[in-house]
Amino acid sequence: MQRTNFHDMACSIARTLDVIGEPWSPLILRDVWAGFAKFDEIQADLGISRKVLTERLNHLVDHGVLDRRPYDRRPRYEYVLTQKGTELLDMLMAMANWGDHWLAGEAGPPVLYRHHTCGEIGRVELRCSHCGEPMHGDNVDLLPGPGAAVA
Repeated sequence: MQRTNFHDMACSIARTLDVIGEPWSPLILRDVWAGFAKFDEIQADLGISRKVLTERLNHLVDHGVLDRRPYDRRPRYEYVLTQKGTELLDMLMAMANWGDHWLAGEAGPPVLYRHHTCGEIGRVELRCSHCGEPMHGDNVDLLPGPGAAVA
C-alpha cells in the first residue's frame, strides 16, 4: 500500500507526520532513547518484523532523525539519535503525558521522568516561549505564518 506523502503540504504537523507518522517510528525512537541501539535489540523489544524495522530505520536515517554507526566488521550498525531526533523526544514526552493522564489506568504511568537539572520527577508541560505561561489548544489562536500556503 502506498503511503500518502505529506512532505509538500504547507503544514508543519503534516510534514512531521511524513517523517514519523507511521506507528512504528515513534516506538523505534523511544527504544533508541531508552538505550536499545542495535537492530536486534530494537527488533526483540518491539516484536516488529525485520523487514519493517529495516524500512523504518532507513527512513529515519534518510530523514536525519537517526545516525547509523558501524560497531563491527560485518558490517553491523547501532543507531543513535541526531539533534533532529533528540528534539522529537519533546513531542514523545508530550504524547506520553497525555497517555499517562487518559490511558494509564489504576496502575499509573509506566515510566517516570527525572529532570537532570533539578533531580526531581516531573511531567512535560507546554509553555509559551515569550511569557512562560502554559500553552494549551484552548488558549491559543492559529494565525497564518510566513510559510502559509498562498491561496
